[in-house]
Amino acid sequence: MTLKKFLPFFSYALHPIFVPLLGTLFFVWLDSRYMTFGQYMVLFLQVIIITFFLPIAFFYLLRTFGKIDSIMLSDLSHRKIPLVLHICLLSVLIQKSITADLFPSLHYFFMGGIISAAVAFLLLYTKIKASIHMIGISALTVFAIGLSLKNELNTVSLVAFLVVLNGLVASSRLVMKAHTNKELLIGFLCGVLPQVGLLYYWL
Repeated sequence: MTLKKFLPFFSYALHPIFVPLLGTLFFVWLDSRYMTFGQYMVLFLQVIIITFFLPIAFFYLLRTFGKIDSIMLSDLSHRKIPLVLHICLLSVLIQKSITADLFPSLHYFFMGGIISAAVAFLLLYTKIKASIHMIGISALTVFAIGLSLKNELNTVSLVAFLVVLNGLVASSRLVMKAHTNKELLIGFLCGVLPQVGLLYYWL
Protein backbone atom coordinates (compact mmCIF):
# COMPACT_ATOMS: atom_id res chain seq x y z
CA MET A 1 0.00 0.00 0.00
CA THR A 2 1.49 3.33 -1.04
CA LEU A 3 1.53 6.32 1.31
CA LYS A 4 -0.77 8.23 -1.01
CA LYS A 5 -3.44 5.54 -0.70
CA PHE A 6 -2.97 5.36 3.06
CA LEU A 7 -3.17 9.12 3.74
CA PRO A 8 -7.00 9.39 3.54
CA PHE A 9 -7.10 7.22 6.66
CA PHE A 10 -5.99 10.24 8.71
CA SER A 11 -8.93 12.31 7.52
CA TYR A 12 -11.29 9.76 9.07
CA ALA A 13 -9.26 8.74 12.13
CA LEU A 14 -8.66 12.39 13.09
CA HIS A 15 -12.03 13.75 12.04
CA PRO A 16 -12.90 16.96 13.96
CA ILE A 17 -15.76 15.19 15.74
CA PHE A 18 -13.13 13.27 17.78
CA VAL A 19 -11.19 16.37 18.86
CA PRO A 20 -13.27 17.27 21.99
CA LEU A 21 -12.90 13.71 23.27
CA LEU A 22 -9.17 13.66 22.49
CA GLY A 23 -8.77 16.99 24.28
CA THR A 24 -10.56 15.54 27.30
CA LEU A 25 -8.25 12.52 27.25
CA PHE A 26 -5.22 14.82 27.22
CA PHE A 27 -6.70 16.78 30.10
CA VAL A 28 -7.22 13.62 32.18
CA TRP A 29 -3.75 12.34 31.29
CA LEU A 30 -1.76 15.55 31.78
CA ASP A 31 -3.71 17.90 34.02
CA SER A 32 -6.49 16.39 36.14
CA ARG A 33 -5.71 15.67 39.76
CA TYR A 34 -7.59 14.29 42.73
CA MET A 35 -10.56 13.18 40.66
CA THR A 36 -12.47 10.04 41.59
CA PHE A 37 -13.37 7.33 39.10
CA GLY A 38 -16.98 8.49 39.21
CA GLN A 39 -15.96 12.06 38.37
CA TYR A 40 -13.95 10.80 35.40
CA MET A 41 -16.94 8.83 34.14
CA VAL A 42 -19.30 11.80 34.46
CA LEU A 43 -16.82 14.03 32.63
CA PHE A 44 -16.37 11.60 29.75
CA LEU A 45 -20.09 10.87 29.48
CA GLN A 46 -20.90 14.56 29.23
CA VAL A 47 -18.28 15.14 26.54
CA ILE A 48 -19.16 12.02 24.54
CA ILE A 49 -22.91 12.67 24.59
CA ILE A 50 -22.73 16.38 23.75
CA THR A 51 -19.82 16.40 21.28
CA PHE A 52 -20.16 12.98 19.64
CA PHE A 53 -23.53 11.26 19.91
CA LEU A 54 -25.68 14.38 19.48
CA PRO A 55 -23.72 15.59 16.41
CA ILE A 56 -23.94 12.09 14.88
CA ALA A 57 -27.70 12.07 15.43
CA PHE A 58 -28.03 15.52 13.85
CA PHE A 59 -25.81 14.39 10.95
CA TYR A 60 -28.17 11.58 10.03
CA LEU A 61 -31.15 13.91 10.42
CA LEU A 62 -29.58 16.54 8.15
CA ARG A 63 -28.55 13.89 5.65
CA THR A 64 -32.10 12.55 5.56
CA PHE A 65 -33.37 16.02 4.64
CA GLY A 66 -30.58 16.51 2.07
CA LYS A 67 -28.89 19.34 3.97
CA ILE A 68 -25.49 17.63 3.90
CA ASP A 69 -24.00 14.97 1.66
CA SER A 70 -21.25 13.37 3.73
CA ILE A 71 -19.46 13.61 7.06
CA MET A 72 -16.61 15.47 5.31
CA LEU A 73 -18.87 18.47 4.52
CA SER A 74 -17.18 19.20 1.22
CA ASP A 75 -19.75 21.77 0.05
CA LEU A 76 -19.59 25.30 1.49
CA SER A 77 -23.34 25.50 2.02
CA HIS A 78 -23.37 22.19 3.91
CA ARG A 79 -21.00 23.51 6.58
CA LYS A 80 -23.15 26.25 8.06
CA ILE A 81 -25.62 24.19 10.10
CA PRO A 82 -22.99 21.76 11.52
CA LEU A 83 -20.74 24.67 12.56
CA VAL A 84 -23.61 26.49 14.29
CA LEU A 85 -24.60 23.24 15.98
CA HIS A 86 -21.02 22.70 17.13
CA ILE A 87 -20.89 26.21 18.59
CA CYS A 88 -24.20 25.73 20.42
CA LEU A 89 -23.29 22.33 21.87
CA LEU A 90 -19.87 23.46 23.09
CA SER A 91 -21.47 26.58 24.59
CA VAL A 92 -23.87 24.41 26.59
CA LEU A 93 -20.99 22.20 27.71
CA ILE A 94 -18.80 25.03 29.03
CA GLN A 95 -21.69 26.85 30.70
CA LYS A 96 -23.29 23.87 32.43
CA SER A 97 -20.55 21.28 32.93
CA ILE A 98 -16.98 22.13 31.94
CA THR A 99 -16.89 25.45 33.79
CA ALA A 100 -13.83 27.65 34.30
CA ASP A 101 -13.79 27.10 38.07
CA LEU A 102 -13.96 23.29 37.84
CA PHE A 103 -11.85 22.53 34.75
CA PRO A 104 -10.08 25.75 33.67
CA SER A 105 -7.76 24.28 31.05
CA LEU A 106 -10.45 22.13 29.42
CA HIS A 107 -12.97 24.97 29.64
CA TYR A 108 -10.75 27.35 27.67
CA PHE A 109 -9.82 24.61 25.20
CA PHE A 110 -13.51 24.25 24.34
CA MET A 111 -13.94 28.02 24.32
CA GLY A 112 -11.11 28.20 21.78
CA GLY A 113 -13.03 25.61 19.75
CA ILE A 114 -16.10 27.86 19.80
CA ILE A 115 -14.06 30.83 18.56
CA SER A 116 -12.44 28.75 15.82
CA ALA A 117 -15.82 27.42 14.65
CA ALA A 118 -17.28 30.94 14.67
CA VAL A 119 -14.42 32.24 12.52
CA ALA A 120 -14.78 29.30 10.12
CA PHE A 121 -18.51 30.02 9.91
CA LEU A 122 -17.97 33.70 9.11
CA LEU A 123 -15.37 32.84 6.49
CA LEU A 124 -18.00 30.87 4.61
CA TYR A 125 -19.64 34.18 3.70
CA THR A 126 -16.43 35.20 1.96
CA LYS A 127 -16.38 31.88 0.08
CA ILE A 128 -13.38 30.66 2.09
CA LYS A 129 -13.54 27.02 3.20
CA ALA A 130 -11.16 26.81 6.14
CA SER A 131 -10.06 23.24 6.84
CA ILE A 132 -11.97 22.07 9.91
CA HIS A 133 -9.63 19.08 10.12
CA MET A 134 -6.67 21.44 10.49
CA ILE A 135 -8.54 23.54 13.01
CA GLY A 136 -9.06 20.46 15.16
CA ILE A 137 -5.59 18.90 15.05
CA SER A 138 -3.74 22.23 15.40
CA ALA A 139 -5.90 23.28 18.38
CA LEU A 140 -5.25 19.92 20.00
CA THR A 141 -1.51 20.37 19.51
CA VAL A 142 -1.48 23.79 21.20
CA PHE A 143 -3.60 22.40 24.05
CA ALA A 144 -1.13 19.56 24.64
CA ILE A 145 1.77 22.03 24.67
CA GLY A 146 -0.10 24.26 27.13
CA LEU A 147 -0.83 21.33 29.47
CA SER A 148 2.84 20.33 29.34
CA LEU A 149 3.99 23.84 30.23
CA LYS A 150 1.43 24.25 33.01
CA ASN A 151 2.38 21.01 34.73
CA GLU A 152 6.09 21.17 33.83
CA LEU A 153 5.96 17.82 32.04
CA ASN A 154 8.41 16.51 29.49
CA THR A 155 6.12 15.64 26.60
CA VAL A 156 8.51 16.26 23.71
CA SER A 157 7.60 12.92 22.12
CA LEU A 158 3.87 13.63 22.34
CA VAL A 159 4.22 17.11 20.87
CA ALA A 160 6.48 15.82 18.09
CA PHE A 161 3.91 13.11 17.32
CA LEU A 162 1.13 15.70 17.15
CA VAL A 163 3.20 17.91 14.84
CA VAL A 164 3.67 14.93 12.53
CA LEU A 165 -0.08 14.28 12.67
CA ASN A 166 -0.66 17.90 11.59
CA GLY A 167 1.40 17.18 8.49
CA LEU A 168 -0.34 13.88 7.80
CA VAL A 169 -3.81 15.38 8.17
CA ALA A 170 -2.88 18.26 5.85
CA SER A 171 -1.45 15.81 3.31
CA SER A 172 -4.55 13.63 3.52
CA ARG A 173 -6.81 16.60 2.78
CA LEU A 174 -4.67 17.50 -0.24
CA VAL A 175 -4.64 13.92 -1.53
CA MET A 176 -8.42 13.76 -1.20
CA LYS A 177 -8.63 17.11 -3.05
CA ALA A 178 -10.75 18.46 -0.20
CA HIS A 179 -8.71 21.64 0.31
CA THR A 180 -6.08 23.87 -1.20
CA ASN A 181 -2.85 24.83 0.58
CA LYS A 182 -4.40 28.21 1.40
CA GLU A 183 -7.46 26.63 3.01
CA LEU A 184 -5.25 24.33 5.08
CA LEU A 185 -3.15 27.27 6.28
CA ILE A 186 -6.27 29.27 7.18
CA GLY A 187 -7.64 26.28 9.09
CA PHE A 188 -4.33 25.87 10.91
CA LEU A 189 -4.32 29.52 11.97
CA CYS A 190 -8.00 29.37 12.99
CA GLY A 191 -7.15 26.47 15.28
CA VAL A 192 -3.88 27.79 16.71
CA LEU A 193 -4.53 31.49 17.34
CA PRO A 194 -7.59 31.21 19.66
CA GLN A 195 -5.86 28.52 21.72
CA VAL A 196 -2.67 30.57 22.03
CA GLY A 197 -4.66 33.67 22.96
CA LEU A 198 -6.59 31.83 25.69
CA LEU A 199 -3.46 30.32 27.27
CA TYR A 200 -3.19 33.52 29.30
CA TYR A 201 -6.35 32.61 31.23
CA TRP A 202 -5.35 29.14 32.39
CA LEU A 203 -1.62 28.59 31.95
